[in-house]
Amino acid sequence: MLLGSGELSRELAIAFQRLGAEVIAVERYADAPAHGVADQSLVVKMTDADELAAVIGRLQPDFVVTLTDVIAADALTAAEDTGFSKVVPSARSVRLSTDSEGLRRLAADELGLPTAPFWFAGSLDELRAVAAHAGYPLLVKPVGVVASQARSLVSRPDDVEPAWQRAVAAGGRVTSTRVLAETVVEVDYHVTLLTVRSDGPKGPVMEFCVPIGHDEATGDVREYWQPQQMSDAALEAGKSIAARIVKALGGRGLFGVELMVRGDEVYFCDVTARPYESGLVTLRTQRLSVFELAARAILGLAIDTIMISPGGAQVMYAGREALEPRADARALADALRVPESDIRVFAHHEPEAPRRLGVALATAPDVSAARDRARQVSSALRRLWQPPSSPGPG
Repeated sequence: MLLGSGELSRELAIAFQRLGAEVIAVERYADAPAHGVADQSLVVKMTDADELAAVIGRLQPDFVVTLTDVIAADALTAAEDTGFSKVVPSARSVRLSTDSEGLRRLAADELGLPTAPFWFAGSLDELRAVAAHAGYPLLVKPVGVVASQARSLVSRPDDVEPAWQRAVAAGGRVTSTRVLAETVVEVDYHVTLLTVRSDGPKGPVMEFCVPIGHDEATGDVREYWQPQQMSDAALEAGKSIAARIVKALGGRGLFGVELMVRGDEVYFCDVTARPYESGLVTLRTQRLSVFELAARAILGLAIDTIMISPGGAQVMYAGREALEPRADARALADALRVPESDIRVFAHHEPEAPRRLGVALATAPDVSAARDRARQVSSALRRLWQPPSSPGPG
C-alpha cells in the first residue's frame, strides 16, 4: 500500500509491479498519477488517523509505504502495533523525517552530528528574538512538513514576519505554529547521499549511491547531477553521518540524506525516508534507479548501487497557475535531439503549488557535459508549458 500517489509514487508503483507485487495506491484526491497504474486505488483523508487506520486494518497489506509528508502518524503506529502490516521504513522514521524539530534534536543532541547552529520558535516574537540573538542571515523553515518552497532567507529585521507567515502556512495543507531557524553556513556545495538499508544474510546491510550534487531549492527549475566530486575525507564523513542517522531511524528502505560540505567538513541538513526528487537523476545514471532500489530493499531483495554514467537532471516547476502541457511535437523533438537525453512529462499535477511539471535528463562522458545537455533538454521542454506565440499584425 502506497500512502501518497503523486508522480514519484507512480514510478515506485511500477517498480513494485515489475517485481510481481500488487499495489494499492492511496491519495486524498481522485485520479492521482499512481492511481492510473495501481492494481487498486483509494481516496482517503490521510490526516484522519481513524479513517487511515481503518483502511489499513481492512485491507491488511504486507507493506505500508509512506510517500507523503502529510500523514496521520498515529495510524502508522497503530498499524505497526497490530503486526499485520509492516510500515516502511518504520512508523518512527516516518514521524521523525517529517518533524524538523524531532529530527534535528535526534541528529544534533542525541547522535552528536555536526549541523548548522539552529533554534526553534513558537511565535513571531520568539523568531524575532532568535534573529536578534543569532544575527543575519538566517534560514527559516517550517516544522512538521517537508516543504522546501516554504523556506525563507532572512537578511534583515523586516524579513522576519514574512518568513514566519510563509513557514507556518507551509503550502496550505498543514498549519504549524513552530519554525526552525538556522544560521546560513558558507559551504562549497550541497549533496544528497542516497542510502539503502536492506536485510543481508547476517543482518541489516547499508549501501550508498554515488553522491548527487544539487543547488539550493529556489526558482522554478531545480538541478541535480551525479556524481558530485568529494574529497576522500568528506565522503567518508558523509557516509558516517548518513549511516548513523539512518540506523537511528530504523527500518529498511531508501533514505535521502542531505548534507552541506565545506572542504573536508560535512554538516547534516535533513533526511527523507522515501524516494525523493534528487533521486530522479538515477533514472539514467544507475543500473537500478532510486525507485527500483527502494522496491527491492522493501521486499528484501538483493540490490546494487552501481553508477553506469555521469548524468544531470533539471526538474521544472510551476506556481499556482493551472498549466497543462501543449501538444508541441517540435518542443519534444528538440528536447530529445540532445545526445543521450530523456524526459518525463507530468500530465497530472498536485492540487497545491508548487507543481512539478516535468524532468529533463541527460548523460555524458563527464558530469559537466551531462549538466549542459540537461539544460539544453530543459530549455526545449519548457516550451510545452508556454502559451503559443500570437500571430503578428497582418
